[in-house]
Amino acid sequence: MTQRTHETAAATGFGTTLTAGGADFALWAPTAKSVTLLVGDDTYDMPDQGGGWRRLTLPEVKAGTRYAYLIDGELEVPDPASRFQPDDAFGRSEVIDPNAYAWKDSGWMGRPFEEAVIYEVHVGTATPEGTYAALQERLPALRDLGVTAIELLPLADFKGTRNWGYDGVLPYAPDSAYGRPDDLRRLVDAAHGLGMMVYLDVVYNHFGPTGNFLHAYAKSFFTERHQTPWGAGINFDGSEGGQEVRRFLIGNALSWLDEFHIDGLRFDAVHAILDDSERHFLGELAETIRARHPDRHIHLMLENEANQASWLERDDQGAARHHDAQWADDLHHCWHVLLTGESAGYYASFADRPVEHLARCLSEGFAYQGEPFPTLDNHPRGEPSGHLPPTAFVTFLQNHDQVGNRALGERLSQLADPAKLALARAGLLLAPQIPMLWMGEEWSASAPFLFFVDFAPDEDLNRAVREGRRREFKSFAAFADDTSVIPDPTEEATFAASKLDWAERERSPHREVLADTTHLLGLRRDTVVPLLKSGYRGASASLPKPDVVDCTWRFADGTLRFVANFGTEEHAVDTGGDSVLWTNAPDPGGTRLPSWTGVFLTGAAR
Repeated sequence: MTQRTHETAAATGFGTTLTAGGADFALWAPTAKSVTLLVGDDTYDMPDQGGGWRRLTLPEVKAGTRYAYLIDGELEVPDPASRFQPDDAFGRSEVIDPNAYAWKDSGWMGRPFEEAVIYEVHVGTATPEGTYAALQERLPALRDLGVTAIELLPLADFKGTRNWGYDGVLPYAPDSAYGRPDDLRRLVDAAHGLGMMVYLDVVYNHFGPTGNFLHAYAKSFFTERHQTPWGAGINFDGSEGGQEVRRFLIGNALSWLDEFHIDGLRFDAVHAILDDSERHFLGELAETIRARHPDRHIHLMLENEANQASWLERDDQGAARHHDAQWADDLHHCWHVLLTGESAGYYASFADRPVEHLARCLSEGFAYQGEPFPTLDNHPRGEPSGHLPPTAFVTFLQNHDQVGNRALGERLSQLADPAKLALARAGLLLAPQIPMLWMGEEWSASAPFLFFVDFAPDEDLNRAVREGRRREFKSFAAFADDTSVIPDPTEEATFAASKLDWAERERSPHREVLADTTHLLGLRRDTVVPLLKSGYRGASASLPKPDVVDCTWRFADGTLRFVANFGTEEHAVDTGGDSVLWTNAPDPGGTRLPSWTGVFLTGAAR
């Protein structure tokens, strides 16, 4: 892999590329009248080479050099394709040599997606130190747990020292709050050495509210033709600039895969990527990545409220044509309603028939496959998904959104009965979809995950975020009379409260939850993954009673069956002679299931 890393900047034309004789600087600035390159105390006029491009080669420039661009003689801006911002988003960029790091993973090609057990991580709160290096020290424990992939929340440089990552403004630059770029490379290298993949969440639907200077010199990067929750949409399809915008973001995806050896990408909220082109950006993005890395196990995942199964189609060999999987929000919502009884917001669309919805999600992927969606004023949502394999869906009981978008950031272990949660945990980790754990979930961590930002010294923006957060929850009965209990997202204490306490793992009741998670992932590795690899043959689900789900998945080498009773009365199970893989019922044979118990069975192929 390492011999390819130098190609990324040159292939896309964006950013600064080190050469044997110095450095090539390139900036796409179609609406700038003049551009001046600033290197130390020296200034260099950037000639206009047509098409909005400014390019200049300087000899003797080395890695570590700081530089910026002066737009129209007034505004100093960082390189939009900067590889590092040591002094934050408003500071000067640093020339980085992506080939200087001596990789140890030369034989690493990734792992098949069927083997993926994903662990979603926010680097800044996963450890007390909040750094790549500190997270690297935790990798052996995650490997021993049974995790085979860590998924990092977005790293693109954001304003300030703390952020979830979705306010990034310099998408090529891993944020300096967590360490230097080579610290990230060491984290990835160490993960590969332990047999673990590293995925990264990337955001191609908007830029953060401060630190994005593209409007000053590349106005055609955005378009008023498409409106998003964040304002004017990114211009993926305009006759002026659309192709360069696509190249910029596709080049960004390649930079993570090539320069950092990332094994897969999760594309945030792709339903907000508005593109009327004949060839949609999502298709071009996936096709370009697959063509560039035909021999590596590169996994591409979507967050997509539209439930568009068409992006998840397989070829004749069962390989993903575009994207490997989508985050299965529907399945999460079913479990959440069953576990908590909550029915506000989008949960209302699942609260009417949660067990029926769960059965459909387990066997077909989406609960809504074109039916009217109550939360969207009964507009149709989704596409048929029952023909897709279970590995087309990443499943979870918790993630950064579902925890962090609560006013108080409570984890599911604070909202649900532990015995009920144990059934759901088994339902997550032993079902054949790709499971994902939210950091700390494996031991029912007590730390909340709160919403936090750092836009200082822009106190107007900080105040707007603070007041907006409280307005958002004022409609909730619990906060109607007093929103002061909602933590201030701009305070450092809110960020600090979200940090994991790894010492909890050794104490009861966290120790017992950790042991249970480890046991379940061992069963998955030894039994479920081999079935998945043997070839998927289809699934079916039924409701023997209104509150009982009975789902069977068929594979070339056998069957996997999940029966769970969410009702109040005992349910009798005809096991058909199949073997019990797991049960939490008093009857070890899994033939009698009291309330909130279940059984996983394995059988011969049929």
